[in-house]
Amino acid sequence: MTTTAVEELTAADRCDRCGAQAYLRVVLNSGELLFCAHHAKAHSDRIKQVALTIQDETGKLN
Repeated sequence: MTTTAVEELTAADRCDRCGAQAYLRVVLNSGELLFCAHHAKAHSDRIKQVALTIQDETGKLN
């Protein structure tokens, strides 16, 4: 797993779990998932296990 920057996430990017604004893009073998900060934190252990890359923009919240 690596952390990398791709195209910046925007307000139009929505969490695949709840529909809130996405701040984390996870690239998997089968595609990508977007997560809000809440769900990124809640699922962080599993995300780290399966992700090829993680684009974390949760720093925008501070």
